[in-house]
Amino acid sequence: MSTVPARTSAEALLADGTTIELRPLGPDDHRAVLDLHAEGMSEESRRLRFFGVSRNAPAQTADRLCAPRPGLLALGAWAGDQLVGEADCEPADDAPQSAELALAVADRWHGKGVATLLLEHLAHGARAEGIRFFEADTLFGNRAVHQVFAGLGLPVERRYAEGEVRIRIPLEEGDERYRSAVDERGRRADIASLTALLRPASVAVVGASRRPGSVGRTVLGKIRRGDFTGAVWAVNPHAEDIDGEPAYPSVRALPAVPDLAVLAVPADAVPGVAEECGAAGVRALVVLTSGLDVQEARGLMRACRRHSMRLVGPNSLGMAQTDPAVRLDAEFGGAFPRPGSAGVAVQSGGVGIALLQRLAWLGIGVSSFVSLGDKYDVSGNDLLQWWESDGRTDLALLHLESFGSPRAFARTARRVTRTIPVLTVDAGRSTAGRRGAASHTAAAATPTVTREALFRQAGITATRSVDELVEAAALLHVQPLPAPRGAVAVVSNAGGIGILAADACAEAGLQLPELPAEIRELLPSGASVRNPVDTTAAVGPTELALFLRALEREDAVDAILVCLVPTALCSAADQDPVRALLEGPARRRVPIAAVLLDQQVPVRYRTCADGGMLPAYSDSVAAARALAHAVDRARWLAEPQPVPVDAPGCDRPTARSLVDGYLTAHPEGGWLDPLTTADLLEAYGLPLTTSVWARDEHTAVAAADGLRRLGHEGKVALKAYWPGQVHKSALGAVRTGLATDTDVRTAYREFARRFGAELAGAVVQPMAAPGVELLAGVVQDQVFGPLVILGMGGTATDVLADRAARLAPLSERDLTTMVTELRGATLLMGTGGAPPVDLAAVRSVLTRLSRLAEDFPELVETDLNPVIARPDGAVCVDARVRLERRPSFDPYLRRLRRPSAAEGE
Repeated sequence: MSTVPARTSAEALLADGTTIELRPLGPDDHRAVLDLHAEGMSEESRRLRFFGVSRNAPAQTADRLCAPRPGLLALGAWAGDQLVGEADCEPADDAPQSAELALAVADRWHGKGVATLLLEHLAHGARAEGIRFFEADTLFGNRAVHQVFAGLGLPVERRYAEGEVRIRIPLEEGDERYRSAVDERGRRADIASLTALLRPASVAVVGASRRPGSVGRTVLGKIRRGDFTGAVWAVNPHAEDIDGEPAYPSVRALPAVPDLAVLAVPADAVPGVAEECGAAGVRALVVLTSGLDVQEARGLMRACRRHSMRLVGPNSLGMAQTDPAVRLDAEFGGAFPRPGSAGVAVQSGGVGIALLQRLAWLGIGVSSFVSLGDKYDVSGNDLLQWWESDGRTDLALLHLESFGSPRAFARTARRVTRTIPVLTVDAGRSTAGRRGAASHTAAAATPTVTREALFRQAGITATRSVDELVEAAALLHVQPLPAPRGAVAVVSNAGGIGILAADACAEAGLQLPELPAEIRELLPSGASVRNPVDTTAAVGPTELALFLRALEREDAVDAILVCLVPTALCSAADQDPVRALLEGPARRRVPIAAVLLDQQVPVRYRTCADGGMLPAYSDSVAAARALAHAVDRARWLAEPQPVPVDAPGCDRPTARSLVDGYLTAHPEGGWLDPLTTADLLEAYGLPLTTSVWARDEHTAVAAADGLRRLGHEGKVALKAYWPGQVHKSALGAVRTGLATDTDVRTAYREFARRFGAELAGAVVQPMAAPGVELLAGVVQDQVFGPLVILGMGGTATDVLADRAARLAPLSERDLTTMVTELRGATLLMGTGGAPPVDLAAVRSVLTRLSRLAEDFPELVETDLNPVIARPDGAVCVDARVRLERRPSFDPYLRRLRRPSAAEGE
C-alpha cells in the first residue's frame, strides 16, 4: 500500500472562493503540522481533537503524520505557505478495508469548508488504496465535526457510548447523493470565487496606454464610456493621466484595492504584475496579453493560485457584464454588447466578435460575455454554474475548442440545460484531429465522435457554425418547444419553395404529417393541403391567419414553418400575407418560424402585434435546422434523468488481479494474450465464445476434438496469434469452417509457414451460429474518459463506418439510442421475415463494457468484433484488450484545472 493518495496535489476552492492547495504531508512539513495543532488551534479545539489536554499531543501528531509509513494517508490543506488543516487515515491491522480517520482545522479557518474538502480528497485516495470505510471516535459535544460528517453526502453510521460517538462512513463510489452534494458545494464555491470577476465593485486597467488604438486604452475607454457603476483606475508607470483622468504608477499606488484587474502588458511582465495584484488583494484577473512562454505561464498561474485570484485568459478579448448594477464592458471588440439574457463564452476572440455582432443584428442581448482565450483557469463549466444562478440568463451560448474536465462539464451542463438551453459550436471536426489508431474501436473514437457523445448526453445543442448557432438560438429564445415527435406543417404561397422547405425538413429528421382535408376550405381555390401546403399566391392575410390558427389546433402538428415569397398580389400592404404572421401572437401553442425569401439577412426577429418576436429566416434550410434543434431539445427534456445502469455479478477482484499481474510483467503495457483476455472478459460477464489455446498443431487438433466432445458439434475456427497482433483477418490469420482433424492440422501448418517464428500459437473456437455481426468496444481518452462504441461489425466494419458512441457510464437512454441511431438498426429489429435479435443481450454487453472501463482506466482499448447477435442471445467470437498504466482519476473530484501550457507539457 502506498503512503500518498493517487494524485499528489491539487488546488481547489473553499466555500468563500479562497483557493487552497491539497497535498500529502511529508517530513519537510513537521514544523507546519506542529504549528497547526499547537498555535492554530485553541485549547478547546485541542481538547475536542485529542479527547483531553496534553502538551505532548501536537508534537506526537506531527511525528506520526510526517514520518512516512505503509498504509498512512495524510493530506494537508495549504493557504499559501500556511497549513490550515489536515486529514489522515490509517487502516487497522485486523480490518484492512477500514481506516481510522482524524481531522484538524485551524480555528480561524472554521466554517470555510476546509474539513469537507480534505475529506473528499482523502476519500478519493483511500478508495484507490482499497479502503472502503472511514471510522472515527468523536466526543458527543464536538458539534463542528458532526456537522462536517452529516453534510458530506455519504451515509454516516453512529454508535453512542459514555459521551463518545463511534462514526463509520462507507466510501461508496458512484453514489448519486454524494456526487450531488459535491456538485452543490462546488457550485457555491465557484460562484463565490467568480463574483469579483463578473460583479466587481472596482476595476484597474494595468497597461492602459496613452497611445490611441492600443488595447489597454481601448478597454479603459470602453469601461468609462459604458458607465461602469464602480471605480475604474488606470495603471501606467509612464503617464500621469490618460484622457484627463489620473494614472497610477502601480497597483500598490491605487487609492483602494480593485476587485478586478485587466492586464494589457507585455508577456514578460505578466507574472510580475499578477504577483503584485495578488499581494495587493486583487481577487480576479483578465489577461489580454498573448504569447506567454512556459515560464511566464507558470509564473502567472502560481500568482493566481497563491493569492486566490480567478483568471480569464491569457490571450483574451476581455469580458462584459450588462447587469444594470454593474454595466462593465472590459473587452476590445468593435461594439458594446447589448444588454439582455444570453450568456456567451468563447475561446476564440474572433468567434466572440462575430457572435456578438450577429446577436446584435438579431436583437438578442447578453447577460455576460467572457472571452476565455487560452483558458488557463475560468472555463465554460464555471460560467454555466454562474449563469445557472445569476437570475438573468435564460440562454447559454458556448464556443469551446478544448475541455479541461469533460465529464464534470457534462454533469454541470446536464443539470443547467434542464432549465435553460445550452448551445455550442462544435469546433475542430476535421480529420486532422484524428489520433493514430491501432484497431477499429480506436479508429472510431475521433475527437468529433467523442465531443458529439458528450454534447448529446449532456443535452447540449451542438451546431456546426456560428451562423447555425445564432439561427437555433433565435428560435429557442422566443418560441415554445415543439412536441418531441417533431411533426412540422410547411405552408407556402408558392409551391416550389414549399417543396424545398419540405425537403429541408425531411433531411433535418423532421416529420411532415398528412393534414385533414377539411382545412382546405379555409384557403383559396386551387390550394393544396397535402403538406407541404400550397396556399397559392392568391392567399390574403385574413385567409392565411385563419388557416394558421386551424393548423395550430391540429393534434398532428408540432410546429409550423411558413414560407412566403413576394408576388405582385402582395404589393399592396393590406394584401401582404406577412401581416397574418405579424398581427397574430408571436408565441402560440406550437412554435412557428417564417421563411421570407426577400429578407437580406440570414435571420432576424419580426415584431408581432403582442410585442413578441417571430424568428424569420432567409432560407428554408436554416429554418428547418433550427426546428430540428428545438425538437432534439424537446426529446432530451422528455427523457427521465439519466441513471447509470447496473452490471450485476462483476468480479472486480479477479479482474484487478489480472490487470495488475499483466502490468507488473509488462510495465510498458500492451495487448493481452488470448487466455488473459478471455479471463478478464469472463470476470465481467462478457459473452466470449469458448476458446481453447493451442501451442502447436497437435494441441490444436486435440482442442478441436475436445470441443466436439463438449457438445460443440460441427466445424471450428482456427486463429493464429502472436504478441502485438491486431487485425487478424487482414493478415490472413483466420481459418474458418474446419470440419476435420486434417483441416485443422493443415491450417495450423499454413500459419507456421506464413508467420514463422513470430507465431506463438493459435486459438481454437467452435463456429458460431449466424446472426447480425456487431462491433462493441471502448477506448479510454485521457481527457474525456471511457467512450463506449457500438457499430455494425465484421470485416467490413471500417467500410460501413456505422457506429454510435457514448461516454461511460451508460444510462438506459444511452443503451436505447445507441441501437436506434445505427443505420443498420433495422437488421437488429428484424427484417425480411427474420426475427429480431436479443436486444437485452446486446445492451448487457454494452453495460458490462462500460462498467469494466469505468473500473479500470488501464484498459485503454477494448475491441469485441464481431459480436454475433441472435434471437437467443449474443456471443463475441473475437476480442482484443490493450492495457497501459493509468493513474486513478475521479472526474467529479473538486479541483481547479491545471492547463498544460502552464505546466510545461
